[in-house]
Amino acid sequence: MTGTVVAVVALLVLIPVVAFTAVWLRARRELTTPTERAVHTTLHTASLAARPLRRGLDETSAEEAAPHLRQLTGAQALGVFDAAGDLLAWSGPHEAMTEQLHDAAVRAVDGERRVLVAYGGLVRGAGDNAVRALIAQPLLIEATGVVGVLGIVTTEDPGPGMLGAVTEVARYACSQIELADLDASRARLDRAEVRALRAQISPHFIYNALNTVASFVRTDPDRARELILEFADFTRYSFRTAGEFTLLADELRNIDRYLTLERARFGDALAVKLQVAPEVLNVVLPFLALQPLVENAVRHGIAAKPDGGTVSIVAADEGTDCVISVEDDGVGMDPDLLRSGSLDSVAETSGVKEAAHVGLANVDDRLRAAFGNDYGLVVETAPGAGTKVSMRVPKFRRGIST
Repeated sequence: MTGTVVAVVALLVLIPVVAFTAVWLRARRELTTPTERAVHTTLHTASLAARPLRRGLDETSAEEAAPHLRQLTGAQALGVFDAAGDLLAWSGPHEAMTEQLHDAAVRAVDGERRVLVAYGGLVRGAGDNAVRALIAQPLLIEATGVVGVLGIVTTEDPGPGMLGAVTEVARYACSQIELADLDASRARLDRAEVRALRAQISPHFIYNALNTVASFVRTDPDRARELILEFADFTRYSFRTAGEFTLLADELRNIDRYLTLERARFGDALAVKLQVAPEVLNVVLPFLALQPLVENAVRHGIAAKPDGGTVSIVAADEGTDCVISVEDDGVGMDPDLLRSGSLDSVAETSGVKEAAHVGLANVDDRLRAAFGNDYGLVVETAPGAGTKVSMRVPKFRRGIST
């Protein structure tokens, strides 16, 4: 009897909850109008089409994007053609129409305009009697020209509404392909900047490193052999071709090689302090982002100071970020020179052309390009007060890896 009472009470409690839930769900459905649902569906379909096109236009991306582009245009079938008029992908029935669409696509590319093949001009097979028109809409990017063509098969007479929709879908596809080209251009620019930075650092460092090794060849051959191995490892890392990013641990390892060679050159005049939190060793940063800061500290801070000095490297864990600083107690610089943007002006020392401050602008630009404007270099300096250069790097950023 007690169990029955409990069951009845539980049922009485649940009935209002279930009823309220049903009313709430029904009200929620009523609040979502057909227009709102149509807008949501269109935006979702557009995002699905954008994802592959952001990789550029090729057979794979066209195959993935074609069904979504067909849905956006309302076409019965859709083909994606390249800039030569060759078919990359097809979605839907009426595949027998591809040859006629190919001819229309070639004309669209040549004329950089839409080509419409109406009912009377079509050659239709038994299964294509319902086809009313073919539309070849060029994918035209202003800076590049025609990069492809959307081929549309429709069983309706193509009125202004349909032609307008096809034009807008083509414009949307072009914007995504253009973004892919921009991404590729930025990647090429990043690679070019890294190559330029390598070339900028190498002449000065190689000149001094080889002179240092030569000075030990007769007096201390074992030491000379160790320095040659360090130099070989340093150059192997600096001229590697594997990616635009590296781990902080790898960058620090290469800096240690650099400092080994410089300490051999300066002797007791160069002291080094290193403080690195173990948890940030696997932080990813742009390749050769830290080494130029250390080189500047040695070349322009300590080398210019008669009695030498100390270079301090600190990598600290600060929540979601890692903060890395390179500080020297050398001669410092005029902040006005820093603000003028002339840090990378070219000078000549010992017959070797070199930048006044190697790669600071390059490193700053690459940090901002990779992580955003909040992650550029911060420089603190004054004449006679040394220089401290700091960078903030996120410990994790989607899409950034070695």
